[in-house]
Amino acid sequence: MNKLIPLQQAAELIRRNVPLCLAGPEPALAQLPPGRWIGGTIPYAMVDRGGVVMTDGEVFATDLSPIGEVALASYGPNELAGITRNAPANGFAITVIPAGGQCHRRFAAEAAGYDGAFVKPTFGWIAGVRLSDLGNVAPKVFDGRTTEAHADRTVVAYVRLPPGKLASVEIVNLFQPDAGDVLRFDDTSFEVTACKVNGEPANFADYVRRRELEHGQLPLVGDYAGAYVNVSLQRVDPAGGKVALYAPVFPGIDYRFARRVDDYAAAFRAALAGRTTEDAVMACNCVLNFVFGELEGKPIGGIQGPAAFGEIAYQLLNQTLVMVRVR
Repeated sequence: MNKLIPLQQAAELIRRNVPLCLAGPEPALAQLPPGRWIGGTIPYAMVDRGGVVMTDGEVFATDLSPIGEVALASYGPNELAGITRNAPANGFAITVIPAGGQCHRRFAAEAAGYDGAFVKPTFGWIAGVRLSDLGNVAPKVFDGRTTEAHADRTVVAYVRLPPGKLASVEIVNLFQPDAGDVLRFDDTSFEVTACKVNGEPANFADYVRRRELEHGQLPLVGDYAGAYVNVSLQRVDPAGGKVALYAPVFPGIDYRFARRVDDYAAAFRAALAGRTTEDAVMACNCVLNFVFGELEGKPIGGIQGPAAFGEIAYQLLNQTLVMVRVR
């Protein structure tokens, strides 16, 4: 099971000791009994009836019991290297982190350096809130063993696979870098003032405004040895000259702004057309794709899962769709 379900059904599964990964509004998750589950606050989900919907009191549930042996864990900001260190040799780690805290920032900056980071698959998302509640409500994760909600801890469900099964994490990125300016940054940071544009020093906020990109629809696309990783713009400060980002930029990486995507739903369907999704056990998408792509009610290829404030595929990503497969 990997779908949107009524809260009562989720509670019954928990009482039957079914291991679950859950996503939904905080008031819904807070009503659930203790058990073998982890969860994160996010009121948006991709569903098979078409596109992204508001969960409206339901929860998106993934039953982990048919996949493998499940163990749960929770880590504070100084313990995040344990996500991969304690992961099974054959399996994957479902990781949910609340947006805006030290766990979010440190995982984004440090995850690529964790022991086994690109050997042991890590999949997950960044918990968030209704977009209209930004700045007023804190995203949370839930450790279902105690039902305690945390604004700055990470919850993990480790799934150990049986012999003969193998997990892989896949990324669907609609964005390609444009052929324009190359941008570089001197520091690993979620907030940027200075940058270099084609080697020349510049104020990043001024550059963004000059190109009329402050709406945030187009992310920066970093070239990580041929793999494209997006960094989305959150806010351009009109007074202080800073740009707040949803993921950090890194020194030594060439960034360009993305080319425009005219029809997100059609682009997702095209990207998924050549891929079988039958062995995809979980997926998540970025809420920014929901906003800028106007995906409400638009089918995007049968993939289901949370539409969150960031995606995790080994490290933090923005404006992508990620899935974990078990073959």
